[in-house]
Amino acid sequence: MLKALWIAATGMEAQNLNIDIISNNLANVNTSGFKKDRADFEDLMYQTIKLAGAPATSQTQNPTGLSIGQGVRPVSVQKIFSQGDYKQTNNPLDIAIEGDGFFQVLLPNGDLAYTRAGAFKLDRDGRLVTADGNPIQPEITIPQDAEAINIGEDGTVSVLQPGNSAPTQLGQIQLVRFINPAGLKPIGRNLFMPTDSSGEPILGIPGENGFGTLAQGYLEMSNVSVVEEMVNMILAQRAYEINAKAIQTADEMLQMANNIKR
Repeated sequence: MLKALWIAATGMEAQNLNIDIISNNLANVNTSGFKKDRADFEDLMYQTIKLAGAPATSQTQNPTGLSIGQGVRPVSVQKIFSQGDYKQTNNPLDIAIEGDGFFQVLLPNGDLAYTRAGAFKLDRDGRLVTADGNPIQPEITIPQDAEAINIGEDGTVSVLQPGNSAPTQLGQIQLVRFINPAGLKPIGRNLFMPTDSSGEPILGIPGENGFGTLAQGYLEMSNVSVVEEMVNMILAQRAYEINAKAIQTADEMLQMANNIKR
């Protein structure tokens, strides 16, 4: 009975973490470029009382074993990089990636971070930056007299300036991808950092060698499904309740055992 108390406690702790992850997904349902998390669990070690295949008599053996599990534990929280829905904004500085790839962002400390959120702005120098003011790489600077900004599917950035009938090309937005994007480390602000698990960043041109293309005037929305998360929340709540019920039942059994002498 004491085993049941500890085993059920691990189940409650696991579902508590599951609810935390689901809550974070729901909180970011309207966050551009957000990728939902999923908790993965595994069972703990087993106490083996009787081995399968061990001799039962001189002529027979046990067809099955007798092992008691010790509960559950969270083993990972995985980012699911499925494509989110697209939202048309008609803002020339909003860019969505259709397919594989990340934008490169230069952090104040000189490190490169990566993002799927394409809600870019212009700073006072005309540079294309994130909402936090971090410039994308390679750096793109828009002239002050630009009348129109065009970003092609291949990342080519051009502007139309007064007195010119043809657009002027300013540069090209490049993308980065990873062999294992689930291994990226989320640091907040829609940014990811590479790890040994994610592999080295692979630089490329949008639309080439498996990289996605760019869509100007669109944003990639969160890939969180509210209905799916609500169902997961109900399942987690019921699992938490049933583990709490197991603790209550084990406690009642201990109470009955304590009252036998009376």
